[in-house]
Amino acid sequence: MTTTRNPAAGATAGFLNTDWNPRDVPQGTRTTNVVLRTADGAATGGSLYEPSTPTDTVVCVMHPREFMACHYLIPDIVGAGYAAWSQSPRSVGNDLRLEHEFALHDVAAGLTYLKSRGYRRIVLLGNSGGAGLYAYYVQQSGCQPEQRTSRTPAGKPTRLADLQMPQVDGVVFAGPHPGQGALLMNCIDPSVVSEYDPLAVDPALDPLNPGNGFAGAGATTYDASFVERYRAAQRERVARIDEHARRLIALRMSARKRMAEAGSAASVEDRRIASHTPIINVWRTDADLRCFDLSIDPSDRKFGSLWGSDPYVSNYGAVGFARQCTPESWLSTWSGLSSNATLEKTAASIVQPVLVVEYTGDQACFPGDVKKIYASIASSNKRHLRVRGDHHGRALSPEEEPGRLEAGRQLASWLKDTFPAL
Repeated sequence: MTTTRNPAAGATAGFLNTDWNPRDVPQGTRTTNVVLRTADGAATGGSLYEPSTPTDTVVCVMHPREFMACHYLIPDIVGAGYAAWSQSPRSVGNDLRLEHEFALHDVAAGLTYLKSRGYRRIVLLGNSGGAGLYAYYVQQSGCQPEQRTSRTPAGKPTRLADLQMPQVDGVVFAGPHPGQGALLMNCIDPSVVSEYDPLAVDPALDPLNPGNGFAGAGATTYDASFVERYRAAQRERVARIDEHARRLIALRMSARKRMAEAGSAASVEDRRIASHTPIINVWRTDADLRCFDLSIDPSDRKFGSLWGSDPYVSNYGAVGFARQCTPESWLSTWSGLSSNATLEKTAASIVQPVLVVEYTGDQACFPGDVKKIYASIASSNKRHLRVRGDHHGRALSPEEEPGRLEAGRQLASWLKDTFPAL
């Protein structure tokens, strides 16, 4: 389906008391909505925004579990004279079964479609969790097929060796965190005593215990020894959940093996176990010490996290990162130990021109993490920009311009410098 979009009336007239500053794509933009099938048979799709003048370069935006068709940088991309492709993952808004190895099939389907449309140059724009997905794609597409990841962390065949994976020409990271699993490693609450009791707390590791330094907004201070113990305990909790996930997978696979051997004589119990996909509840995953003690890796951020300013509500509530997972999705996506989609594992494979946009008030992407990401990128043509704004590029105060507007201007300038019209 193809439509033509017109500019929104009165867009971005002022900044006072505005959060999102909605903007439309430029006059004359041609929008094509596409439904695609991946090589492994899943449904995906996207929206292609083409400027009024022809271009051979397209900038792609995608997140492994979020809807990005209205991403705030699309008007800037099209306004600079480039096409923009916003792709939806196979499971929008639901990461219960998200395995990054299969999300690469989604990316590949989109890029193959763009190549079929005649686009010669492809730039990937990874925003937030999209950075981990796209960096993993760049790594795998740069490998010889036989060298690609053959199995997921849960042991499932990825079929990446048989996948057509178009290579890309440039990469942009906006508000990048180091990967879903690495993000969770930093914000998971290690004071959880039992995974089956979300209210059980080890006070010696409780980030909200005044005895450990918590004193609310503007007064919380954790000493270095507590931070060190806390980080080690976070890693230990992730390792325990990894072990639990692998145990559940092994139980199912053993039952399937017995069924195959027994044939029609397989027991009812084995049939049940072999067919069952367990769900892991992961409670209290919003407890990054940097969100409460603003002196740790300081920035322009405010007290609290992406989920809100009340740490009890965000940490103990129903909504949060990795709250429900299959064993497979935990290992592939949310485990900082097992996931392949972390910038620590993939950034060294990025040799294309790179732009990194860091928001200085980000509550999920901290300065120290961004510095490590930038340093690990192998490209000799890379640029790091710091823009005032929160994780979503919104203004840090009512009087300021939203940071996303400056980010858009800088992105447009970088695209013109790096990928001039041919």
